[in-house]
Amino acid sequence: MTTPNEENFKYYKKAEKKALDILAEMKATTPKRMDIELALLVAIFELHKGEMPAESVSKIVQGHLETVEPYYASQEAK
Repeated sequence: MTTPNEENFKYYKKAEKKALDILAEMKATTPKRMDIELALLVAIFELHKGEMPAESVSKIVQGHLETVEPYYASQEAK
């Protein structure tokens, strides 16, 4: 039997895979990384639209960036 944490991680991995699939489609649509970056950020704001203020969404994004940055920084060293 899976624990709630394991179940949550399973859902996260499904969402992550879908996000990476969408990223691949976006890369095929435009070579401009800034366009892709901005579109992905807009999608995050749209996800929370009507539920919380933009300032709160910005704080969530910043918190997530602080969480994943060490992982990607360690990958650069390899």
